[in-house]
Amino acid sequence: MSGTALGSGALVFPFPRRSLERPEPPPEGWRHRVVGLFSGIGGLERGLHRWDHDTALLCEIDEAAREVLAQRFPGVDLHSDVRTLDHLPSGTTLIAAGFPCQDLSQAGETKGISGARSGLVEQVFRLVQKHETPWVLLENVPFMLQLSGGKAISVLASRFEQLGYKWAYRVVDAMSFGLPQRRRRVFFLASNSGDPRSVLFADEVANPDLLPNDAAGVACGFYWTEGIRGLGWAVNAIPTLKGGSTIGIPSSPAILLTDGRVVTIDIRDAERLQGFPADWTRPAEKVSRKGSRWKLVGNAVSVRAANWIGRRMLTPGSPLDVASAPLRDGNPWPTAACNVGQGRYRVFISEWPVHSKRRPLDSFLRYPLRPLSSRATEGFLKRTEQAKLRFPAGFLDALRGHLDRVSQQDTVSSLILGSHSKAG
Repeated sequence: MSGTALGSGALVFPFPRRSLERPEPPPEGWRHRVVGLFSGIGGLERGLHRWDHDTALLCEIDEAAREVLAQRFPGVDLHSDVRTLDHLPSGTTLIAAGFPCQDLSQAGETKGISGARSGLVEQVFRLVQKHETPWVLLENVPFMLQLSGGKAISVLASRFEQLGYKWAYRVVDAMSFGLPQRRRRVFFLASNSGDPRSVLFADEVANPDLLPNDAAGVACGFYWTEGIRGLGWAVNAIPTLKGGSTIGIPSSPAILLTDGRVVTIDIRDAERLQGFPADWTRPAEKVSRKGSRWKLVGNAVSVRAANWIGRRMLTPGSPLDVASAPLRDGNPWPTAACNVGQGRYRVFISEWPVHSKRRPLDSFLRYPLRPLSSRATEGFLKRTEQAKLRFPAGFLDALRGHLDRVSQQDTVSSLILGSHSKAG
């Protein structure tokens, strides 16, 4: 068989699609009836709603997230525990599940797919087998492709193959959709009635305008809770919003502004960076402390990525003629792959389905910024002293300058409070 040699020595075969015998895709304008599992605050569902896919049921165990869902999806049935969900609503055509990532992410405990939380994906298979749902959409962190040799993605692929489903997955970067947040996620789509490539592989920007490496003249985001083993860093963007930190604190990333100030963002801007309207998670404050909103937002699915998938599920496209190669047992799992009836193939496609214009980070932010506290700044700098990391040029000097300024402000504030106290 002829092929094209890549620099890695792999043999690239023609993308196997025209010879496939597969059901015709649903007619244009066909809308899904959706059940959302592990719904969080409804990122997947809000994106699907944009294209009039109908959500019949949402399932979420976190009380604060459930309060958000109750307010933002009025009239939709809510269930609290996927383990006790016995039946899906009649006519369900799509299960959407951003199943727990804590056991799969680098920021989590990395127990893998067998961990107590990420292992709950087995409940998805239980319901799929019981109802033979035609489509299943899963979302998770890209570290699942590497952890334990890719055991998690291997389990997903094998289980769907055993059930007779075609599948495809692709790592997608939320920056593709015009948001100044570096957020890479795996979207895994399986079907027993259609071709998942018509959704995930129908759009590509092959050479996207990636973020510059030069931080001069632009705001840069970083995580002040890190600093020993790594530094979440993004030029003219923030690093991935997350539900927790390496020191166990649900927290905002910090931003080094061009004038040397170091600030943290408002929760409302964090919601906007995920594609939600400002104050989307405010209902959570009825049952939980205000700080819990950071965890809810950090664990959410990017709404704009879900928008793209919702559009393609409504109007499937033709899979692009991109290069592919057989994916052999023991090979590392790539950033995109599929099995639609002719075996597993790695797919050479970018992480950018589209390229929406992205506003600079500092002009995107709308709500008041708060200086990073002297305590947080000092703790971060102490951790960097223990690290063997290379930091961006001028970054630590800027942090030290910021620490001097906020420490002086703290001293002045203390003196003022002291004088008021004596006067009282």
